[in-house]
This record gives sequence, structure tokens and C-alpha cells, in this order.
Amino acid sequence: MKKLINEPSAVVDEMLDGMVAAHPQQVRRLDGAEVLVRNAAPVEGKVGIVSGGGSGHEPTHAGYLGPGMLDGAAAGEMFTSPTADQLGEMIGACDGGEGVLCVVKNYEGDVMNFDTAAEMADMEGVEVVQVVVNDDVAVEDSLYTSGRRGVCGTIFVHKIAGAKAAQGAPLSAVATVAEKAIDRVGTMGMALTSCVTPEKGEPTFELGDDEIELGIGIHGEPGTERTDVMTADEVADHLTEAVLADLDLDAGAEVATIVNGMGGTPLSELYIVNRRVQEVLGEREIETHEAWVGDYMTSLDMCGCSVTVMELDEELKELLTSSVDTPALTVAE
Repeated sequence: MKKLINEPSAVVDEMLDGMVAAHPQQVRRLDGAEVLVRNAAPVEGKVGIVSGGGSGHEPTHAGYLGPGMLDGAAAGEMFTSPTADQLGEMIGACDGGEGVLCVVKNYEGDVMNFDTAAEMADMEGVEVVQVVVNDDVAVEDSLYTSGRRGVCGTIFVHKIAGAKAAQGAPLSAVATVAEKAIDRVGTMGMALTSCVTPEKGEPTFELGDDEIELGIGIHGEPGTERTDVMTADEVADHLTEAVLADLDLDAGAEVATIVNGMGGTPLSELYIVNRRVQEVLGEREIETHEAWVGDYMTSLDMCGCSVTVMELDEELKELLTSSVDTPALTVAE
């Protein structure tokens, strides 16, 4: 399979350098580490918000570095957790004296290495709290997790926690509102094709021309169900109904949604899916306060999408719509 790369082993390193070259006023790279931080880090008197994980999900995570969102983002190799040493360097670089919140997707490698990094930071006198995002409603356990996977709902958690920290809230309050967002968000995804990792150079799994996968993860994992090709409306119905069944929302609830591309899906198709997602919510008398459409958490070049729904209250609405300035997401005042 064709890839616009040099050497497979250099993809992450060269990607990070290219991102800094594109956004030098916003992000910088820590010397000798696959870690990017916002230029202002550490911000004195503010809780640091950091995240990280395997590469291949761009713009996650480094695309969300900046005022109102993340202070640090660690990039592991493709679909591989960053090392504990990398995470520890990131935490130290983002501690402005008020502690650091780590937003961790629920994958065993990520959780284990963040735990180790937090212990290292504690020995250096840095207060660290972790929250673990587990928004994937498709599975209770998977090859990579104990419990549900963390997927695109993580972006809402980044936004909520980052906004709360930007208000000057203490670490305990930032962690509390992040947990609130985690408790109120659900996601389910699907694939029309597999992704192709640079090292492997071939699809992770095979799909026939008349087949799709429902309930996929973000690491090229097959889904929980293989079925015949569906129309966009049928896909939207299936994903949205599964998420709503998990959240158990009442009529009159307010929500934010993400129709997320997996990396290889045209924006036009995502808007078609969003059209039906919003119709389904309207039929249930659920009001959409924010509807995001685009590539937020991808799986390299996979064709497909995911649907995320988060129930809002007044606090979450305020934080979600507050200003943010990052390479991948900008919300004006």
C-alpha cells in the first residue's frame, strides 16, 4: 500500500517536527522526546492538562495543545503507548505549581505507563490526578482493555478539563468536572475499510466489497459485528441508538455530539451521517447544543466514522463553548 512517508521507523519523529514547523507560535517539542507542549507551558498558577497515546489518531493528541485545552501531549509509536519516561517528562514540563491532570484513554498500556509516570512525578513533588476515559459503548472488554475503550469522547473531556483549568480552578475541581464529562459521554464507531499501518504496509483486517464492521476501535481492531453494507442513514441509526441506549437520556435533555471521521472519510459523507444523527435526536426530543463534524480522533487512513453524544448541564455547556485556540480546534470568544 502506498504511503506518503520516508522510513516507517521515522514517521512519528518526522510528523512531530513537521507539526512544530507548521505551528511554531503554538507548540514546541521537548528535547529528545516524542512530546509536544504548548509554547507557554508550564503556565504558572494553572493546573496543567496533559494527555497522550499512540500515534495514528491525528489530530489527537497534539492538535489540541493551546489555551483552553491541553498543555502537553505525548506521542507513542503507531498505536503504541508512550513510555513512562516520556510521560514523566511531559508532566514535569507542564506543572505550573498547581498540579497536573492526566486524561488517559482506557487502554492497558496507556493506563500502566501513566500510572508509573504519576508515581515518578509524585517523587518529584508534583501532584498528579488521573482520569480514565471509557466512552466506547460497543465493548465491555477488548484485546487492549479491561473495561470499555477510550475513544472520541476523550476530545470532549480534553475541552471540558482544559476550560475549567483556564478558569483558575484547583486540581480537585478540574478532576471532578472531567469525571462528570466521562460519566455523561458515549461513542460507537464503524468501518468501511481497515487501516494500513506504516510498518505493516497492508490492511489490518480484510473486508469484502459488500461488508462493513460495526463497533470498531481506533487501533485497527475489527468490530464487534460484521454485516452487509448499510446506507448512511442506517449506519447513523445504529450508532446513535446504541449510544443513546447506553446514556439512557430523557426527552428534553441537551447534548453535544461529534460525528468523527476515522481518517479516510470525505467530509461530505460525515455531514450526511450528521444529518441523520440530528434527526434521530430530534425524534427523541433531545436538543443538540453543539454538533461537531470532522476528523477529531482517527485511525490512520480507515474509512468510517464514529458517533459521540455527551449529555450537558449548565456547567458543561459553559465549558464546552468557552474559547480555545489550538492547531486543530478553535472556538472564538
